[in-house]
Amino acid sequence: MADARIEFLAGSPAALFITGARATGKTTTARRHATTVIQLDNADEAAAIRADPDTALRDLEPPILLDEWQTVPEVLSAVKRAVDLDRIPGRFILSGSVRSARDPSLWPGTGRLLPVTMHPLTVRERVGAIGVEFLERLRDREDIRLPANPPDLRGYVDAALEGGFPEAVLEGEPARRDAWLDGYLRHMVTRDPSTLGVSPDSNRLSRFFGAYALNTSGLATDATLIKAASIDRRTGESYTRLLSDLGVIAELPAWHGNRLARLVKGRKRLVADTGLWAAAVGIDAATVMSSGDLIGRLLETFVINQLRAETALMTRGPQLCHLRVAEGRHEVDLIADFGARGIVAIEIKATNAPDASDARHLLWLRDELGPQFVAGAVLHVGSRKYRLSDSIEAIPICALWA
Repeated sequence: MADARIEFLAGSPAALFITGARATGKTTTARRHATTVIQLDNADEAAAIRADPDTALRDLEPPILLDEWQTVPEVLSAVKRAVDLDRIPGRFILSGSVRSARDPSLWPGTGRLLPVTMHPLTVRERVGAIGVEFLERLRDREDIRLPANPPDLRGYVDAALEGGFPEAVLEGEPARRDAWLDGYLRHMVTRDPSTLGVSPDSNRLSRFFGAYALNTSGLATDATLIKAASIDRRTGESYTRLLSDLGVIAELPAWHGNRLARLVKGRKRLVADTGLWAAAVGIDAATVMSSGDLIGRLLETFVINQLRAETALMTRGPQLCHLRVAEGRHEVDLIADFGARGIVAIEIKATNAPDASDARHLLWLRDELGPQFVAGAVLHVGSRKYRLSDSIEAIPICALWA
């Protein structure tokens, strides 16, 4: 999906800015679209760019990939000047570390950088499925197809635990894959923070990420996480920013609408890859299958991450949120807010035959929002698709990659 997005955006004179967690395939993908590749983590190549970036960039044949740009952040100012001076489409591609929007080194790129955010591979990408994104098909009431052989619950658990990091997926053998993910986790808490110029206590950061992982797809408060990790509030806030900048966590905001009252404002916490979640929590498929709570957290995180990756590469895609009414009277796992184009709401259930009771929160939301609610779905682990009520369907999770 990222390749198609890059090809589309290459028609703009603005530079493409490819970001994402480490090992999501940023450099591999970017290289496929570049004629000239400059590795800025190579001391010799970095020295030449740092000495006179304007001249160096002018003499290179486009498209130009500036990989690991964050090691020479001043290159962004040179890219800005080049884009302003000569508006050649698709001239620059930058890839490297995720950086916070608060980082002053990114300011020269405002209006000159088109972001392409890469997530771990989705199942849809792995099986090579193409076509209109699932949420748009659901919103437009288009036919929802299913694979020839839908998985059962254990199949979904196994797929989720593989995660989507390309190198882990390519390992094939589960024990080697798990070893790769364990290594990624260790590297993430000991060495990756240095790429963002910070040096946290690795033991405390590991505890914090472990606590975060245990609460994935939940609304754990900051107080809950910092207590579990035995750290103070300021440290917890800095660790949350750090892990977000590293691309390994995400937070869904609470949805708010004028028609609804007493909505909870807390953010839904998510680990950005379910394979990494398993490494952080220290579990395998057998452990997950023995716990309804773990199954629920894993499936919800897995599904939302599939849709996050999809919407990140859409033009004017929906904002993804969650909804919960105070005291838990109503809760919807995922809201896809298309603005004036309406609301799509999704519940994720570890059942193979959902009924109207599984859709009760969607029915409530549909009745509250009226025409603003355009479609709802209960995504489940069964093999059949069927209508539950007006505008609400039961759909197997595997429709995401059919």
